[in-house]
Amino acid sequence: MNNGNLCLAPLSTDLLLNLTSDGIKLVFDSVTQRLKIIEVYNLAKVKLKYCGKVFASPQTAPTIEQIDQSFGATHPGVYDASQQLFVLNFRGLSFSFPIESKFQPRYAHGLGSLQFPNGASPIVSKMCIYNGNSLPDAKAPPMPVSCFYGSLYLDHLEIVRDVQTGMARGLTLTLMSEASGVAKISELRKHTYECVVQFGNTCQDVLSNLGCPSKIFYKAEDKMKIHSPGAHRLVRSRNSDYFYNYFALGIDVLFDARTHTVKKFVLHSNFPGHYNFNQYTRCEFRIPVLNGKEPAALREPAALREAAALREPVALREAAVPSSQSSDASDSRSFITTFSTWDSVHSLCLKPSEKPVVLNRSSSTNTTNPFGSTFCYGYQNMIFEVVPNNHIASVTLYQPSSKELLS
Repeated sequence: MNNGNLCLAPLSTDLLLNLTSDGIKLVFDSVTQRLKIIEVYNLAKVKLKYCGKVFASPQTAPTIEQIDQSFGATHPGVYDASQQLFVLNFRGLSFSFPIESKFQPRYAHGLGSLQFPNGASPIVSKMCIYNGNSLPDAKAPPMPVSCFYGSLYLDHLEIVRDVQTGMARGLTLTLMSEASGVAKISELRKHTYECVVQFGNTCQDVLSNLGCPSKIFYKAEDKMKIHSPGAHRLVRSRNSDYFYNYFALGIDVLFDARTHTVKKFVLHSNFPGHYNFNQYTRCEFRIPVLNGKEPAALREPAALREAAALREPVALREAAVPSSQSSDASDSRSFITTFSTWDSVHSLCLKPSEKPVVLNRSSSTNTTNPFGSTFCYGYQNMIFEVVPNNHIASVTLYQPSSKELLS
């Protein structure tokens, strides 16, 4: 996989994690960022069983007879002449055997009837596990409820904006959890519900809606204070504001050290090529646009809701559905989403108030940042952090001052 292409087009290239010591590749869907394919390319490094019987291990060679004995092929395999591979497919599972084209096998009465040169039996070179009927059509399945383990997960959230001023006031979150009162794993059901978290909410309000955070982080300093007007920016606070980090939801909540109420939200898109990549689950946010002058490519609801169901970004779809063709005529709003590019935000007439602030992150132990700088654009009480590939890395919502509300 080309890392350069991944950073330039992060939604068109799957994410690949190569476990070289185990001979396994994990392929993650670029949009949902969930596991899509497990590829075992060195079966001599692992021990694999099916129905309690070993079919591959350092001591057991996974020959074509061994696979036939363990799984029992129910239909012929397929020979790929371009790759010189004989592929045997099952539902959600495929085995690849390297065979030269001049020795292309002839399938007659089961795998045992295949004839190969010198009586040799080919050995599996690659095994793929996936969801679906065929490997090319494999898609990442929804997250199983059995993997929730009592935690909350975010389906999507919508930013609540004031109709008059356009200022962001809070978040409406659609959360998923295990349904209560279920005793058996086979009976696990998903429960979906909505909650609202707003500026000015107390710690208790946030805890009752979102549960305990993954981590609490106390701010040591505010490097953005230099951009604030007035001499008060030089006054050092005696107390430290603190974050509730919800890594599984992809959001951070900042509390004021004096009042212990919400003053800021940070939503993370988790795009490859960003400094915080893989620290947060992708937050699928939606920001409603109030002026109604957006292009059809970001229209809601039909295109966006269908894409949400399939977990495909609207920007990647070949054609968007205009609101006039929507089955739900009561909601024809437009949205900026996790998958919108900064150019599309500009086309919605959301013009930043000033030139961008250049942000270059680095840790205290390692001052280098291989991903480079990002650009922060301000619009009303929202800050869009944009990576060089034009995607939105994060959105920060801060509590507007009384002066900003009046203006």
